[in-house]
Amino acid sequence: MAFDGFTTAALTKEFRDLLVGARIYRIIQPEQDELLITFKPMMEKGGGTVRLCLCADPTLPLAYLTDENRTAPASAPTFCMLLRKYLQNGKVTAVEQPGLERIIRFQIEHLNEMGDLCHHTLVLELMGKHSNLILLDENEVITDSIRRISSLVSSVREVLPGRPYFVPETQNKRNPFEETKEAFDSALKGCGTTPAKFLVSTYTGFSNVISQECVHRTHLGQDRSCAELDEKERSAFFEVFSSMLSDVKNGAFSPAIYYHLGSADVIAQGEPVEFSALPMTMYRDLPKKDYDSMSRLVRDFYAQKNIVTRIRQKSQDLRHIVSTILERDIHKYDLQQKQLKDTKKREQYRIYGELLNAYGYGIPSGAKSAVLDNYYTGEKLTVPLDPTKTAQQNAKHYFDRYTKMKRTEEELSKITADVKAEIDELEGIRHALDLATTEGDLKQIRSEMQDVGFVHKKQDKNDRRTSGKTAPSKPLHFVSTNGFDLFVGKNNTQNDDLTFHFSSPSDIWFHANDMPGSHVILRTAGKAFEDIPDADFEDAARLAAYYSSGARNNPGGRIEVDYLERRGVKKPSGARPGFVIYHSNFSINVLASITGIREVKD
Repeated sequence: MAFDGFTTAALTKEFRDLLVGARIYRIIQPEQDELLITFKPMMEKGGGTVRLCLCADPTLPLAYLTDENRTAPASAPTFCMLLRKYLQNGKVTAVEQPGLERIIRFQIEHLNEMGDLCHHTLVLELMGKHSNLILLDENEVITDSIRRISSLVSSVREVLPGRPYFVPETQNKRNPFEETKEAFDSALKGCGTTPAKFLVSTYTGFSNVISQECVHRTHLGQDRSCAELDEKERSAFFEVFSSMLSDVKNGAFSPAIYYHLGSADVIAQGEPVEFSALPMTMYRDLPKKDYDSMSRLVRDFYAQKNIVTRIRQKSQDLRHIVSTILERDIHKYDLQQKQLKDTKKREQYRIYGELLNAYGYGIPSGAKSAVLDNYYTGEKLTVPLDPTKTAQQNAKHYFDRYTKMKRTEEELSKITADVKAEIDELEGIRHALDLATTEGDLKQIRSEMQDVGFVHKKQDKNDRRTSGKTAPSKPLHFVSTNGFDLFVGKNNTQNDDLTFHFSSPSDIWFHANDMPGSHVILRTAGKAFEDIPDADFEDAARLAAYYSSGARNNPGGRIEVDYLERRGVKKPSGARPGFVIYHSNFSINVLASITGIREVKD
């Protein structure tokens, strides 16, 4: 699922059609490496406002049009202030893609402080870890960039103010739009790899997937060597190659996402195989969802992935704290279990002491052991002795060891139970971090960690600045087969609220058996337990299985889920968040899959 030159070309055309002639109304930098620019297009293009998201995140570079507005930071970053200075109220004169590079250039004209017409170019480079947003002046000199790259970081190109801008050609790839049939044929003859690898290594903009599609359309076979192709096959290969490039030149794009074969609801809940800006004949038998906008496709396809990436970055400190404490607790718990196992020997010492008291009078002085009748089993028992002590002294020694081990077991049992409870809570928090999709979720998790002492209760400037702007975290909301509302807690705080404050006593409560996971509530709407169809019980159980740690360890596997009326779920006084007890429950074994269960966006 590559963001290749063909995807970039489709986006460039879409941006060009809508944004040329538009004026820049607002610029914000909501993330460290992301811009959200609001434009006012010309009236003949619909007027109103349009927002463009440009992201240079090394892990997920993106560009797309969006209706979503974002909250600007209280203090604008330096690069954002620079863009406002030079581009605010500027007019877009051109949107270009050099060759088939993963680069989009926005040409913008504006008036400076003196009223003179000036030109700047905003360049988005969608190149994986080398992605960047760069502002150039009219002489193609770098004014500044969202990520500055010095010679210490890259020996190929510095991205610093005052340096000339150029596109590095480290791979010596050719511009496919400038290729002739003769040059293509010559390069193909001298290549010993497969045709798909030939395209990827020779031309800019060709990803593995689009190269495989080109080979598939030519009917060459993916595993053949270029050296095996005859003149007719090489000619046909070039014709398909040229045809695909012609579609790009003419803007003949057909954006679509292709999905794995599965249930009837595969497009709603299924796993994507690939997306493309051009029709993919090699996936013609797979379900697909067509789009009239490449921006909408990219936004849909990467939206969840982008959220996960951002939230994972923001939760790194919490994950590190959880991992550190969990590792320490597990090590401590293992040692305590070994110590507890050792205390099981104490009964032997008690028996030794009792037998020595009973038969000690017959043991000669200085003996190293004594064979005595064990009146508990009726068998002979060899009792080790300290030859420097009398039988009574040896008996006292064994009783002392018994008493010490008994006290040790009593104390260790309490301590071990506390450590195990802390391990369970940390596992639950780690599971909640995996489910977190918003800053509100992270805020709830951090608050829980502060309450139990895993995180110090101190607030930095960033927390104070964003605390009032963070949207509250809410449970997930689904609808079952027959229309019953299903709610899923995303962390321990939500689990408690969902179970003991939100739900009614007659609602049905679900939880994966003996593992960290979400509390799931099926709202019965006043219906009796026995009147709810089995399909709805299974839907709720599948949610509980899917949102449990078991689903992460065994994706798609079967998990046992407990369920009962919520009135039977109790929370012990002083229990940790999310911890409950229950009895007389039912159980169901289900697949950890939520395919076909409709989610409601509240």
